[in-house]
Amino acid sequence: MFSNIGWGEMLILLVAALVILGPERLPGAIRWTATSLKQARDYATGATQQLKQELGPEFDELRKPLEQLNELRSMNPKSLVTKHLFDGDDSLLTGNFDKPTNASNSGYGNFSMPEQQKPLERNERPPVDPDAT
Repeated sequence: MFSNIGWGEMLILLVAALVILGPERLPGAIRWTATSLKQARDYATGATQQLKQELGPEFDELRKPLEQLNELRSMNPKSLVTKHLFDGDDSLLTGNFDKPTNASNSGYGNFSMPEQQKPLERNERPPVDPDAT
């Protein structure tokens, strides 16, 4: 619960509580806060246990979509775009073009470069593409 609060922050909160409440009321306030937190945690645990008992195996089915949503929330959108559009090559997004790429994967999906044709000789007519006319 207090995983994001370090020792320094806890000390500042304790000093602020000592100044606001005074030394007479501080131990009672700490005791009341601790029992309230414990009671709230017990209520939440009891509610979870009661739902598990009442729903049985359906409770796990309800948790699956929530776990999938949590997985999606933890993903980085930039890495998803890189993975699906550029097959993992993020050089276009980061500007780091010095990174070597796989020989079979150029980073541009399944597209391949057209073969280079030899230049036309002098007075040689270009080939006609019937689909282009």
